[in-house]
Amino acid sequence: MRAVRITRLDGPEAVEPGEAAVPDDPGAVLVDVHAAGVAFPDVLLSRGLYQYRPELPFVPGGEVAGVVRRAPEGSGFAAGDRVVGLTGFGGGMAEVAAVPPNMAFRLPDAVSLTAGAGLLFNDLTVHFALRERAGLRDGETVLVHGAAGGVGTSTLRLAGALGAGRVIAVVSTEEKAEVAKAAGATDVVLTEGWLARVRELTDGRGVDVVVDPVGGDRFTDSLRSLAPAGRLLVVGFTGGEIPTVRVNRLLLNNVDVRGVSWGGWWLANPGYLAEQWAELEPLLASGAVSAPEPVRYPLERAAEAIASLEARTALGKVVLEVASQGSSGGAS
Repeated sequence: MRAVRITRLDGPEAVEPGEAAVPDDPGAVLVDVHAAGVAFPDVLLSRGLYQYRPELPFVPGGEVAGVVRRAPEGSGFAAGDRVVGLTGFGGGMAEVAAVPPNMAFRLPDAVSLTAGAGLLFNDLTVHFALRERAGLRDGETVLVHGAAGGVGTSTLRLAGALGAGRVIAVVSTEEKAEVAKAAGATDVVLTEGWLARVRELTDGRGVDVVVDPVGGDRFTDSLRSLAPAGRLLVVGFTGGEIPTVRVNRLLLNNVDVRGVSWGGWWLANPGYLAEQWAELEPLLASGAVSAPEPVRYPLERAAEAIASLEARTALGKVVLEVASQGSSGGAS
């Protein structure tokens, strides 16, 4: 079968299309993959920097959407079902993927398979961040950095449905501002001078929750942007630098810094993924939460797709269209 392969750890430029064996795990749900999500761990895997280091060569990709080819008895799935699923740490960027039954979920008819490939990593991370880690309360104000990226656009799509009264997007360009507005931002501010602008928007009070997948040099200003009892959620460090916290800043305004490790949480809590999907699926089916509008690349351009995340040029979630070989790539 066609697949994306990483044969050396030289970064996205070393990612290339190739051939791989069709998985044959009798205990897994085998999925004919229509599209596969691209996530920041794929960048790290391509450089050997992720905590999990598979043996070379390997097929990257941890989230897929497609149609069930074969399912084990008792799994609740049957051939022909439209599903989204998590493969674990790889194997998703291929024509057929093996998905553990407890990590496969039926996709609502209202959501396309292409959009479905962009759902799980980001939406479930944001759901966990806002529900479990932030304890988001109705009417609170949420600010998100990197708001035109995958986690950012998921936050903009989900926060209102989970209770936020206002969602402020921080972006670096006017082009990204348009992406953030389309995803559901209440207000959009540019990174240059963002803190002063946020203070103006909130009449000096600040925001209740900051979702930060970027890290880097804006971290201290994120703490300063919090209202009393505010929570800063550390989701990742796509900006490269891992910031440090001077804990006196937490004391002065009774604010918190909270880590968000969705993977660590669900691995330690069997059944949590199903609980999340039970809340999100009806929101997606009804249209209360919009489906993502991902940036699409054909499988043959996987290197470009992964590189766009490393360079932080991606606008929204990035997916590979596996089933349609003739599809056009880029931001279509």
